[in-house]
Amino acid sequence: MHVPDGFINPPVSAVAGVVAAGAVAVSLKGARRELDERTAPLAGLVAAFIFAVQMLNFPVAAGTSGHLLGGALAAILVGPYTGVLCISVVLLMQGILFADGGLTALGVNVLDMGIVTTVVAYALFRGLVGVLPRTRRSMTAASFVAALVSVPAAACAFTLMYWIGGTADIPIGKVFTAMVGVHVLIGIGEAVITALTVGAVLAVRPDLVHGARGLAAPLKLRVDGELVDAPAPAPAPEREPVAAATHRPTRGLWATGLVTALVLAGFVSFYASANPDGLEKVATDQGIDKEAKEHAAKDSPLADYGVKDVSNTRLSGGLAGVIGVGATLVAGSGAFYVVSRRRRTKDDAEAGTRTDERV
Repeated sequence: MHVPDGFINPPVSAVAGVVAAGAVAVSLKGARRELDERTAPLAGLVAAFIFAVQMLNFPVAAGTSGHLLGGALAAILVGPYTGVLCISVVLLMQGILFADGGLTALGVNVLDMGIVTTVVAYALFRGLVGVLPRTRRSMTAASFVAALVSVPAAACAFTLMYWIGGTADIPIGKVFTAMVGVHVLIGIGEAVITALTVGAVLAVRPDLVHGARGLAAPLKLRVDGELVDAPAPAPAPEREPVAAATHRPTRGLWATGLVTALVLAGFVSFYASANPDGLEKVATDQGIDKEAKEHAAKDSPLADYGVKDVSNTRLSGGLAGVIGVGATLVAGSGAFYVVSRRRRTKDDAEAGTRTDERV
């Protein structure tokens, strides 16, 4: 659903950019509460993984394909504020390096694919897990529903922006029907990918799933034929070695996720559907693309997810995918590390203030 330059007029694109920038600023502040030394590298990995999976277009109807948007997945795994930042990093890398999604439409894309999907999905996910049994299965089911709904919600958001600032004179009813219809089907694929990924992480490291925090039921023991709450575990030492407490427990999951992303982007992406995605198909059928503009980065050496001057199609696409995963990982991890460092600096300052007050 990457919106190219020219679909939305400049004034509405500018307003969307301001709203998106404000949301990113709020997310930077909110992400400080979600990220720490352990989760910051995982957030960078989530961004890289979403980049990789977005290269895997899957067929949804005759002549149409879809791909992961990722807002639901990011929000559930690393938190809604960090999720917005993850999708924003992915969209920035795609726009600058791969000429995917217009640069003047970057605000539109962040608002549509990053903010709307993340907010809708996480709100629905939290509502569902609040009424469902607190089990891994119910959380996986909630992630399925949240991801499914987030995609047509993004389609509705695009339709609204097009109604306000579309550059082609197309009846908005036709745009709405076509966009929502095809993106409900794409939402099923989004839901399957999201549920499988969330379920896999829950199975091995539920403590790293942001959406599952505080939801685990207390451990029960059978005593004299009755179930009672198990005693609370002893509190962790106040000062735990950083290497043991943070980096080591997540190293295996991080390595597995990175290898998976590289394989998906570097090899599996060659077998992705070549059909246009939902927005491209609707734009062609309805005439939305009449005023589309050439991408400012169309001459990028990685434009259209291929490496310039590499004639072998498989090798060109695979190299581009690997480069994209690496660039997204570096950009995302760097940004999230800075955010987590600012949190630690603030926490240390507050701790120093409390110490001074006691003295």
